[in-house]
Amino acid sequence: MKRLLLAPALLVATAFPAMAEKLSLDALSTYLNAMKTVKSEFTQISDDGSVQTGNLYIKRPGRMRFEYNPPEKALVLTSGNTVAIFDGRSNQPPETYPLQRTPLSIILAKNVDLQRANMVVGHDYDGTATIVTAQDPEHPEYGNIQLKFTADPVELRQWIINDGNGSRTTVILGETERDLALKNSIFNIELLLKRNN
Repeated sequence: MKRLLLAPALLVATAFPAMAEKLSLDALSTYLNAMKTVKSEFTQISDDGSVQTGNLYIKRPGRMRFEYNPPEKALVLTSGNTVAIFDGRSNQPPETYPLQRTPLSIILAKNVDLQRANMVVGHDYDGTATIVTAQDPEHPEYGNIQLKFTADPVELRQWIINDGNGSRTTVILGETERDLALKNSIFNIELLLKRNN
């Protein structure tokens, strides 16, 4: 189950609108800090070529929810500095680990500063999108996250997580809704544990 979030790889071409030039790290930090709540459909491609889809909810700082569509029956919650993976096909407790040990902590931080020393290890433009590769400068061994942004307006379209174990996870976002009301309860790991018991 852990690979649902932290394993997979991508080789999928997506049509992005053209943009004139590479977006600055300052502009991208401003965009991420302004991104308070988000809802989006997502597609995830795994190392073995398998594909999962579902709905993603983000409430910054610190909260994220992946609802996987059937037949996966999985739910991933991030809240209170913890990531929990619930397997709907199992009666076992969720697998948990610290958020800070995943590159997702970079975009879920209270204050995203991509200009922080040694955080960004790649800042490129592929002709259609700006691609930023970032890591925790204090713990590069935790891996990195590669973020893909388009412009006019600035939008996060995709990320690839390269974790500390050498695995890759790609998440491609669909159309996003922003600044919507999301209850804290949908990210609450303890609440879901109580409901399942």
